[in-house]
Amino acid sequence: MAVLHQYDFLFAFGLIFSFLDAWNIGANDVANSFATSVLSRSLTMRQAMAIANLCEFVGAVLVGSRVADTIRSKILSVAAFEQDPAMLMLGMVCALVASSTYLTFATKIGLPVSTTHCIIGGVIGVGTASLGADGVNWGWKGVSQVFAAWVIAPGVAGIFGAIVFTISKYTILKRKNPLKFGLIMMPIFFAFTAGVLVMVIVWKGAPSLDIDDWSAGQILGCIFGVAGAVAVIVITFLIPYLYRKLILDDWQLKLWHLPLGPLLLRRGHVPERPVDEQVEVVQDYYRGHKTAAQLQTEGVSREVLDDMENNKGARIAAVSRDDSSSDDISRDTPAAKGADTDAEALPWYQDPKNQTAGGAFKLARNAFFHGVNVDVVAEQNKKSILAGDLEKMHAHAQHFDNKAEHLFSYLQVMTAATASFAHGANDVSNAVGPLATIFLVWNTGTVSSKAPVPIWVLCLGGAAIVIGLWTYGYNMMHMLGNRLTLHSPSRGFSMEFGAALTVVMATRLALPISTTQCIPGATVGVVYVQAHGEPSTGE
Repeated sequence: MAVLHQYDFLFAFGLIFSFLDAWNIGANDVANSFATSVLSRSLTMRQAMAIANLCEFVGAVLVGSRVADTIRSKILSVAAFEQDPAMLMLGMVCALVASSTYLTFATKIGLPVSTTHCIIGGVIGVGTASLGADGVNWGWKGVSQVFAAWVIAPGVAGIFGAIVFTISKYTILKRKNPLKFGLIMMPIFFAFTAGVLVMVIVWKGAPSLDIDDWSAGQILGCIFGVAGAVAVIVITFLIPYLYRKLILDDWQLKLWHLPLGPLLLRRGHVPERPVDEQVEVVQDYYRGHKTAAQLQTEGVSREVLDDMENNKGARIAAVSRDDSSSDDISRDTPAAKGADTDAEALPWYQDPKNQTAGGAFKLARNAFFHGVNVDVVAEQNKKSILAGDLEKMHAHAQHFDNKAEHLFSYLQVMTAATASFAHGANDVSNAVGPLATIFLVWNTGTVSSKAPVPIWVLCLGGAAIVIGLWTYGYNMMHMLGNRLTLHSPSRGFSMEFGAALTVVMATRLALPISTTQCIPGATVGVVYVQAHGEPSTGE
């Protein structure tokens, strides 16, 4: 039974706003991380949601911080609240309210922000209000590190992203036979990626593993052991599958053939594709994105296209005026109503189909899947003052061999899944760390710089992250991605891998950074490298 029963209302508020904070972590932070995978078409929206939901929840619950140490003890002195524990409880509730409120606003307008720094800002405000300016640790071990990371993280991520994309470009993408060199380099890329991602999990995503007690041999053995095992698996299973699919154009090959490994090389001759078979071996990762040469060939200026769009609106208005003079009865016919409905797509919750028999089930199903059914790639093509002329911007980006790009999609799935696991394990503490403090004070009437986190609190945070991504993550995704630069699997992998390298380095230097800062920085680095390459040919 709770000791401070008179503060039940504070505990209830802490639960509510901790859930809201974690919901925003999913809708803002996780969605920002997966935007590159979805918008490069390496993953569909549903695939990204499935991977992120599983990895984020498992990371939060199984490998999440069992001790929420830090945000409060590094920013302000918990010992100052020993005489009045309820004041610390109130302060953590206020920090959660401030963080979750701002995150909700930022997520709504599509602003990618650091959820870690939001809760730190809330704690700084609490410390200043309750203890004064001297009660906040402004030194390098406290707030100064946070401020420094705002500049350091994007810059370092940009450098790493540029390096990774440059290596990818000159070892694979710009070679005379990019597919051949891609198959040769894939085991190396996978091994190196696996090694770095193991470091992300061990150092950032698994603080419950006390690596300070590990010897250098143990750490290196773990890293190189996993990297070597991944390389062997890729050579044994993935390379034969990709050779059969990409080199031989085996249109009958399916993903479930992957475990056959070397046996795929004995499948024999690829039969001729039927005339009515329209399925492509590899999707076009550049579809909808024209090169500068293609735009010039069309011979249609942007002004003409804009005029056409404006004239279309005028024609529709004129037709509407003409129709207004026709018989009212004819305009009320079911056919006319159906035509109007088809001409203007209605929101899912206003779809007339949901009003028919079984409409309640359809409405519930559409509501549940609304967040994953949104075509974020198409959403980005809508005109926006902030986005500018996307077609013109994308036309200046190089187009590489489509099958070579397909190779990088597998790497991007790997980086996205592992980074998601590490993110759930680490960043869930932003929401449940203050809640653990609130629960400790409410339940025991004492304060501690290290508050054990009950498993139910971790489950609450993990579930809220998943729900936030599932229901509203699409809003952040379509605000980013291709609106920053043209995305493709090779570019997306370079961005995500550059961010992972930055996280590894910053973790060892004890710099508090987040993927929200790293991904845009790596994006800028990749854009700089491709902008200083050869002009796009579209070939």
